[in-house]
Amino acid sequence: MISPAGTRKPKRVVVAPWRQERLRFTDFASTKTRTGEVTCTVHLALGERSIAGTASGQGSPSGDTRLGAEATLRALETFTGNTFAFELIGVKVVRAFDTNVVITSIIQRSAEGTERLLGCYLAGGDPVRGAAIAAMNATNRTLTSYILGRPEVRSQRRSSRILGKERIGTDATETAELKLTPLP
Repeated sequence: MISPAGTRKPKRVVVAPWRQERLRFTDFASTKTRTGEVTCTVHLALGERSIAGTASGQGSPSGDTRLGAEATLRALETFTGNTFAFELIGVKVVRAFDTNVVITSIIQRSAEGTERLLGCYLAGGDPVRGAAIAAMNATNRTLTSYILGRPEVRSQRRSSRILGKERIGTDATETAELKLTPLP
């Protein structure tokens, strides 16, 4: 870099530790009894923490997809300690681009107010699992903000607040390069 005075300044290289900022969808199971009762279970993870959500009801093609999405929402409510309440408005499976696309419409309620969320997923041959992932996709931005806003994560972010390129110091010509390295 060239400073305003015309002298060359070396770039600073900052190594930021990698950390997970989103919940991971780790497992999905759907079981059906002889009486037609369907139970969907979703497992999510953040680091070493595992969260499960379950939803049960009478089975039907549209009911099964709804239960898949509901199981995800129950897991998310458990994860947030009911900071957020999620209401599933609807699940729609549509045929697009030669595959099944699942779309979920969700209302999220919290102390900050109510927000409407929409998520989708290219489900292929498993629309019930696709509905669970579509519900997760609808809530990702909100949950990422929630995760990053937690006290233990805020202190980590303060110590390594580099996302892409960021200015360092008061000299606007000094720029940091980001190199991500996974934590052991």
